[in-house]
Amino acid sequence: MKIEVLGGGCANCAKLYKSVEEAVKRTGISAEILKVEDYDKIIEYGITSTPAIAIDGKVMSTGKVLKPVEVQALLEV
Repeated sequence: MKIEVLGGGCANCAKLYKSVEEAVKRTGISAEILKVEDYDKIIEYGITSTPAIAIDGKVMSTGKVLKPVEVQALLEV
């Protein structure tokens, strides 16, 4: 599984990245977690509000900092 945290490197992006790390740890899922700060790549996803999460290339959340339990719910879909 490939999880991308999309955003310009702001504090909320860092918080979301930590939530993703915690959720992956809790679930035991094997995942590659990437920070994507390249605005051209973010625009390719059609995202207008960051931070955002893309899982295996599909945007799952935009514009909010999810808690680890909320990220877990996305991983278990």
